[in-house]
Amino acid sequence: MIYIFGVPLVGNIFFTTFLLGAIVVALCLVYSNRKITPPEKILVNEKEIVNTPIKVEEENNVVTVTKEIKRIKAKKKGCGGKKSCCKTKKTCKTSKGSIEYMKIFFASQTGNSKSFAESLSASAANKELKTEIVDLSKYDPEDNLIEEANGTTACIFLVSTYSEGKPPESTSWFFKWLEEAANDFRVQKTMLKGMKYAVFGLGNSLYTEHFNTVGKKLDKFLHQLQAVRILDLGIGDENVVSSLNGGVVADFEEWQERLWVKVAKWNGKSGGCGCGGEGKSHKEEEDEGVGEESSCDSSGGDSHNETSDSGSGDDDGTNEVLDLEELGTMMERFKGGNKEVDDGTPREMITPLLRESLTKQGYRLIGTHSGVKLCRWTKSMLRGRGGCYKHTFYGIESHRCMETTPSLACANKCVFCWRHHSNPVGTEWRWKMDDPESIVNGALENHYKMINQFKGVPGIIKERLQEGMEAKHCALSLVGEPIMYPEINKLVRLLHSKGISSFLVTNAQFPEAIRNMDPVTQLYVSVDASTKDSLKKIDRPLFKDFWERFIDCLKALAEKGQRTVYRLTLVKAFNVEEIENYAQLVALGKPDFIEVKGVTFCGTSKASNLTMENVPWHEEVVSFVQKLVDFLPHYEIASEHEHSNCVLIAHEKFKINGEWNTWINYDKFHELMQKYYATNGEATFKAEDYMAPTPKWAVIGASERGFDPSETRWYRKSKKDISGC
Repeated sequence: MIYIFGVPLVGNIFFTTFLLGAIVVALCLVYSNRKITPPEKILVNEKEIVNTPIKVEEENNVVTVTKEIKRIKAKKKGCGGKKSCCKTKKTCKTSKGSIEYMKIFFASQTGNSKSFAESLSASAANKELKTEIVDLSKYDPEDNLIEEANGTTACIFLVSTYSEGKPPESTSWFFKWLEEAANDFRVQKTMLKGMKYAVFGLGNSLYTEHFNTVGKKLDKFLHQLQAVRILDLGIGDENVVSSLNGGVVADFEEWQERLWVKVAKWNGKSGGCGCGGEGKSHKEEEDEGVGEESSCDSSGGDSHNETSDSGSGDDDGTNEVLDLEELGTMMERFKGGNKEVDDGTPREMITPLLRESLTKQGYRLIGTHSGVKLCRWTKSMLRGRGGCYKHTFYGIESHRCMETTPSLACANKCVFCWRHHSNPVGTEWRWKMDDPESIVNGALENHYKMINQFKGVPGIIKERLQEGMEAKHCALSLVGEPIMYPEINKLVRLLHSKGISSFLVTNAQFPEAIRNMDPVTQLYVSVDASTKDSLKKIDRPLFKDFWERFIDCLKALAEKGQRTVYRLTLVKAFNVEEIENYAQLVALGKPDFIEVKGVTFCGTSKASNLTMENVPWHEEVVSFVQKLVDFLPHYEIASEHEHSNCVLIAHEKFKINGEWNTWINYDKFHELMQKYYATNGEATFKAEDYMAPTPKWAVIGASERGFDPSETRWYRKSKKDISGC
């Protein structure tokens, strides 16, 4: 037996305890020195996400690799001032001016919102603040909402959530328009910059899934369009058990009191510090470099704020769409592309993320690779406010035109693309394919549903609405490359069988598809540049032999017998100095018409560095066209559409006895197509066989400058462009 200091080691309870303790201490020391590698952090759209471990699962001999991406909310900068004032506030926006006028909007099904609007107006009168009460069912946002961003008006929205999370039926147009504007890439995201607003929603928490959905969405969409939230979203709850204040009336009264505090701060009538810091006037903020008054969108501290943040915040992490294309090569192995799966079945073109993104923007998706959307000119002509440039140049009825595509995919990534490149790309068809019948029927069904939604909208002409329910024209130019669809000829034939004309646009990368194309009413080729270097810079094509394909497409166009068009999009600092080169391309393709249009700025995007500086004025477009025509024998300027910043050059064969014939005889075209189909393509015809006289008002030099005098010209007070593309 071993003894230490006279104490036996074996069988001694004290030694056993000591030994176990030493082992524990040693293990702690060993593991405390291990370095723990934190999850990899990357940036997506300037926001952090955590690169979590890959998860591998095996079932039925099929290995599935998944990767969870967790978003970390970006830290939001403070807005200045004392910590005690601003530490709980969520975000800041800037806007000039004080609050001198209050516009109170209400959307009500049973009258509660209207009663609250009247109560708020009476309270404002006691505070010597001018007000106006507006019923959203009679309010046209397209004409008026942008005018509210005048810097001195506070727009207060009191809105109810009706059945299944929808707004009151009579106000559906307002909310539909606002949602599309907030999600549409073609609409500038600064559209409502300068508007001050606050939203109070009415609902019942017993309907947990749709509780105050309308108020939350309205608050979010206004915020996305850069309106300034002067007070956090108010949550009114008819359920007295769950209501923070004992009922919707008490909820509104509490929110109203906080509203008046905010208004007082904006007008400098409060002793509080405001966002700019205690005691600072708006002028002092400007002198210190702030430049504009700022207003925080949240007061912080109570449960209402927590509810509103989760319901209307932009970074709540729910239903958010990530553009995987912008994640870079790091994500390629997780995207999986659009390759065929192991069993040989092609994948669907529209992924869940793409479906969610396009749906938010107002697209109606058809099957697995097609879409349809209502053109703004369709809406305009439904109101008798004028048609698009195709109405002026070719005589289409804009309110009877359907804009669609059988392929959302494209082989280019143009700098001026209105989709900002969130659509799929590819050089060949490698996706699951839907049949032409389902695409055409689905497109018409969805188009008519969108037209039908305009019933009851202010200014809609009843006769035009009825005509709109029978489409006569189809623009296959919505997005992507329609000619990539392998069954494009069958699809066009189906359109013609229904008496619908066809305007097909291709991006000049598929020459054989152009040669194999049956006649369409009008075939377009986008000619975005006149040299190899500038085409690569502007279109950013995927094909390595893009220039050879481009030239071959122009040659293929010259072989077509029906109406052909070059579409030139002018981008200042990119392609406006290449006039002689454009003339050489015209000699190559011999188009019947050349449309020259100034590029439309569709908002900022990481996918493009275009700004408003790249958008030419209409007179600059006219000047370019005049110079171009000097290099083009047998071509003249035929028409213009000033409102679209577009000018038409036509071949002199369409000028008969000094009169232009750029319009189309659509009945004659369909008659010729029937003969063509009946003879299996032997009964060919030419563009001159179905031309029609151009009206005087549509000819270049007319005082109308392309605007149909039978329509009513609508002028906006604001100079902001919300037209889109």
